[in-house]
Amino acid sequence: MSASTQQAKKSKWQWIWVTAAFTVLIVIMLLPRAEGLPAAGQRALAILAFALILWVTEAVSYEVSAAMIVGLIAVLIGLAPSIQDPSQMTGTGNALRLALSGFSSSAVALVAAALFLAAAMQATNLHKRLALWILSRVGTKTSSLVFGAILVSVVLAFFVPSATARAGAVVPILLGMVAAFGLPNNSKLGALLVITSVQAVSIWNVGIKTAAAQNMVALGFIEKEFGTTITWSSWFLYAAPWTIIMSVLLFFVMTHLIKPETKAIEAGKDLIQSQLNELGHLKASEIRLIVISLLLLFFWTTEGKLHPFDTTTVTIVAIAILLTPKIGVFDWKSVERLIPWGTVIVFAVGISLGTVLLDTQGAQWLSNKVFGSLGLESMPIIATIALVSLFIILIHLGFASATSLSSALIPIFIALTSTIHLGDNRIGFVLIQQFVISIGFLLPVNSPQSMLAYGTGAFTAKDFLKSGLPLTIIGYLLILLFSMTYWKWVGLL
Repeated sequence: MSASTQQAKKSKWQWIWVTAAFTVLIVIMLLPRAEGLPAAGQRALAILAFALILWVTEAVSYEVSAAMIVGLIAVLIGLAPSIQDPSQMTGTGNALRLALSGFSSSAVALVAAALFLAAAMQATNLHKRLALWILSRVGTKTSSLVFGAILVSVVLAFFVPSATARAGAVVPILLGMVAAFGLPNNSKLGALLVITSVQAVSIWNVGIKTAAAQNMVALGFIEKEFGTTITWSSWFLYAAPWTIIMSVLLFFVMTHLIKPETKAIEAGKDLIQSQLNELGHLKASEIRLIVISLLLLFFWTTEGKLHPFDTTTVTIVAIAILLTPKIGVFDWKSVERLIPWGTVIVFAVGISLGTVLLDTQGAQWLSNKVFGSLGLESMPIIATIALVSLFIILIHLGFASATSLSSALIPIFIALTSTIHLGDNRIGFVLIQQFVISIGFLLPVNSPQSMLAYGTGAFTAKDFLKSGLPLTIIGYLLILLFSMTYWKWVGLL
């Protein structure tokens, strides 16, 4: 099939899905309004259904869907009766402010700052140097390289707040080592190392607050609805033990699941050393970035303990320093080419959509209908966590973005905490579900970092599923075990 034919076929399906999204939007709006559901809430749910279809099918880019969502909120919610005074229209101006409210969230500022920090790593190649240095120390046995691939993902998670950037740093290095041994990308060794590295990246999205954008989505909603801030160290206390155990189990799963063609890559060490030599000695800009990154990590980990500065403020100050002439590492012209600005827009609009669902009572109504009928209020909290977590894992199969999944589900889970009267366990319950949202181990399309790795041709979707299935089962069971033990001990539940 020619490229033009493929493009025409793709365009046809895009148009079909966009049409379907608008059709569903209109149908939901025209349905008789349910008891207890305000008109604005019904329209908010219609917009949510519209967004879900676009996100799952990727009929349009996430950036385009964000523009559509903003327009729909402004018009449809603006022309709906006000929640506060149903005798008055909300007004398109007020609805537009609601549609853009996500841009004023501190969570969006943190995501934007995190992208700048990831860009600084790319501009200086510090993340590549760090990955090469770690791999040069683990040895040439394939089992050692699997350990090294996991270790690189762990270390980079502390300093590179972008899962895609972390995968982008380590995957080319691992494939270079495979090539040095004379094997193709799609060899068993290539599949073993690349799948291991991206699964480790996904695992550590759970362990560190600043490691993934979807974490910021959840925290933004938690802070707004519950008035509680979860510090970097508190998140680490809750999530890191689960992540560490998963990382150890990842090593054993991968080394037993995929048997490589060789047990050692003697030429790999020379390749890594040659690449390190190409980078040369540490540059002054890299040294400054190391100092700033370590200071940033210090301020993150001691938030609320040794100083009063929150994670977002500290990160933005660090970015300002990185952009300052003489003491920084890049200028604005250099950085603007490295920042995926669309990510910031999509992130902000996702928060806006969640806020609309909560403010119009659409999330509460949907939560009552979907989960209230299951009788969760009479179940032990561990049974509720088990059922809702399983629901997330299944629905994640249709999502290519955990950020979008968080935007859609976290407001519903926040509403659910009131429906089933969780009381003091509300924050813990929502946070645990956010951990589960990052469990996208089954298919390459479940996360951008997995798609980046899949694009190298190192493995097939079947290979990925073979590793993802046991990891998902293990991760799910560990969530339940931690809910019954550790998270109770540390006060999360």
